[in-house]
Amino acid sequence: MDWSRIKTIFIITFLILDAYLLFQFMKIRDANQYEIKTETKFEDKLKLDEIKIDVELPKTQIKAQYLSAKPKIFTKEDTAKLKGQIAAIDAQGTIMNVTFEKPVQLSDKFEPSELASLLKDSILNGDQYQFWKRDEEKGSITYFQQYDKVPLYENINGMLTFYYNEENQIVSYQQSYLEDIEKMAEKEEILAPLKAIETLYQKGELEPKTTITKVELGYSTLIQLTASQVLAPTWRFVIDDKESLFVNAFEGQIIEFNSEEKISVE
Repeated sequence: MDWSRIKTIFIITFLILDAYLLFQFMKIRDANQYEIKTETKFEDKLKLDEIKIDVELPKTQIKAQYLSAKPKIFTKEDTAKLKGQIAAIDAQGTIMNVTFEKPVQLSDKFEPSELASLLKDSILNGDQYQFWKRDEEKGSITYFQQYDKVPLYENINGMLTFYYNEENQIVSYQQSYLEDIEKMAEKEEILAPLKAIETLYQKGELEPKTTITKVELGYSTLIQLTASQVLAPTWRFVIDDKESLFVNAFEGQIIEFNSEEKISVE
């Protein structure tokens, strides 16, 4: 074969390859530019409505996975471990109602740290709960169970609630606990927090002139069965240090908790 012909074929081949690579590059660049423009457009909308994000959002992609868990069935052996406390277990065995023989005094300006030793020394698996809120109207202090240092939101099977009287003394508590918590399947990429915020914005959940003051990742119940449940990664956004909004971190639905803990999604 003529060398000049071979050279021509090589040149044509390389030109075709270069054209293909240029086409792919332009495609990726346009996609990235579209994504940047979309995010910029959304952030501009937030600015127009004076909605601020007063917290640093994760810059890297986060992966998580579903969890499975079972409600603990309390036994007489469990209640026997409670010193200075009178305990009663409900009919299903999943909730324990306890009264202190000697009330626990709280300070006038309550801080969660006050109950650290009580949780450690007097509550079953007390170190696996983290403070959630104090409700002065109900006279209650609620803790959520945590797994791997992240909270299990509004889970009636993983909650600890103290009740105090008019003298600011804790007189009783109600406890439930999730056990046999296991990771399900492999980790997958979850929704970026900014995308979850965009969902809240589009659904009208973010009021103008408000500030997102905290962003954290936890778990909420996805499927509730009699003997077990499936938990899904969940973004929590705190608005003005008061209200909490929740978004399923895999599927992007807004989560609303009702009084019986089961979740409704939009």
